[in-house]
Amino acid sequence: MALTVGFIGLGTMGTGMARNLARAGFALALSSRTAAKVKALSAELGAKACGSPAEVGAASEVVVSCLPDSPEVEQVHLGPEGTVRGAAKETVVIDCSTIAAEAARSIAGRLAESGVSFLDAPVSGGQKGATDGTLTFFVGGEADAIEKAWPVLLAMGKRITHLGPCGAGQLGKAVNQIVVAGTLMAVSEGIAFAQKAGLPMPALHEALMGGAASSWMLDVLGKKMMDRDFKPAFAIKHQQKDLGIVLKTAREKGVPLPGVALVHQLLSALEAQGRGEDGTQALLTLYERMSAPR
Repeated sequence: MALTVGFIGLGTMGTGMARNLARAGFALALSSRTAAKVKALSAELGAKACGSPAEVGAASEVVVSCLPDSPEVEQVHLGPEGTVRGAAKETVVIDCSTIAAEAARSIAGRLAESGVSFLDAPVSGGQKGATDGTLTFFVGGEADAIEKAWPVLLAMGKRITHLGPCGAGQLGKAVNQIVVAGTLMAVSEGIAFAQKAGLPMPALHEALMGGAASSWMLDVLGKKMMDRDFKPAFAIKHQQKDLGIVLKTAREKGVPLPGVALVHQLLSALEAQGRGEDGTQALLTLYERMSAPR
């Protein structure tokens, strides 16, 4: 008999992830801040619509959460109506949010007092990966909890990597965001230069993808830049939250990250223009503005 899986957080990423769990045959219990989303998706997937995280916890053996930041994760799992209020012992929580490693460890420790295991399992792959079930998971936590959660993770992603104890998943995601930030800047600069040089953009994109400059960022976001598609697959405001976590952690560990700091400031300029809801590929427009004739 398949596990009953709870899912909390039906935003840009969560909706696609929940659909893939349903396709894999799991019985679902859903909750979100937006009741209309819960009602609609529950009807679509034949899932149980829950009025609170505690109700999700009571109905589920494994609970997945995908939330904006650590305060929401703490509230959903440890608050007055948190999953811990309904969850049985040996329930496993898989949190796919990107939060600070120390916050993940704190939440894990408090859930453990009630016999609930916590895996920090932030993801990479964007909205497309969530929809296609091809996400990468960076996982921190105990091996027995990962064993129970494995089929749930496998229904949502194609690469699941256990990096160590709780908090290690968040540190792995931080590395991902460091590389993503630098690549985003490089792709934006390259395309801004190519446009000014008058190169044929579709042909250039194809050529670049066949050489050493090839990357996921160039393939997916580079094409969006060329197509003037700045809709958010991953919003600037969310990237800024992630980079803030990275910079704070790096400062604590004594690691200088000048490239990340520069991207953080460049995206801050876009936020100052009221563009925090745009996708991160909108960084191109800042380079265009800086290089416009005066």
